[in-house]
Amino acid sequence: MAQRRQDLLGNVIGRITDLPGAKGLLESINALPERVDEMQKRIRGLEQLEKRLKDLEKRVKALEGTGAKPRPAARKTTSTKSTGAASTTRRQTPPKPSSPPRPS
Repeated sequence: MAQRRQDLLGNVIGRITDLPGAKGLLESINALPERVDEMQKRIRGLEQLEKRLKDLEKRVKALEGTGAKPRPAARKTTSTKSTGAASTTRRQTPPKPSSPPRPS
């Protein structure tokens, strides 16, 4: 009975590879450990960056605490040319001259 199950299982596994999408699935499953390792390395790299960021934030905070008050940003004093388009007064058009009366 056990031999029969093993033969059946072997046949099923052999037939799975004949299915259209099975080859890609098996390749993905085989590549999974490598991809997990790569992700773990990236996560470790992120942890190092977070530590560096915290250290830099502490240094900036310490530098801000010492020294003079920060100056406000310089304001730019550029003038803009007025085009009159933004004028709120309405321009009136002069009345048209009336035409002279026609002789009858």
